[in-house]
Amino acid sequence: MTDIMHANMAYASALNPVLTAPHVGKDLAQAEKAAEDFEAFFLSRTMESMFEGVSTDGIFGGGHAEKIYRSMLLDAYGKEMAKLGTLGVKQDIMRAVLQMQEAATAEKGLNG
Repeated sequence: MTDIMHANMAYASALNPVLTAPHVGKDLAQAEKAAEDFEAFFLSRTMESMFEGVSTDGIFGGGHAEKIYRSMLLDAYGKEMAKLGTLGVKQDIMRAVLQMQEAATAEKGLNG
């Protein structure tokens, strides 16, 4: 991770008590990975709908192969954008995942 990404995570964690609560490191890492994957998926699908109407006909465009490669390109764009965290969905998803984990742990403690 870059220094900027670490600074963003530290700032967001300081503002978010759920992210600063004592968690097992593995749970936090899993929540972060799940949140980043979801954000990448969301961004990729959003860009796919944006590019749906773009015509690529011509000498060097169009065809089935271009549809496949465009999808791969948009997935890569989504992953890179999610790594940068510019959309801001990742923190909200992490908070929700951690809250669900805490609720499941509490319920397990009551039932177990």
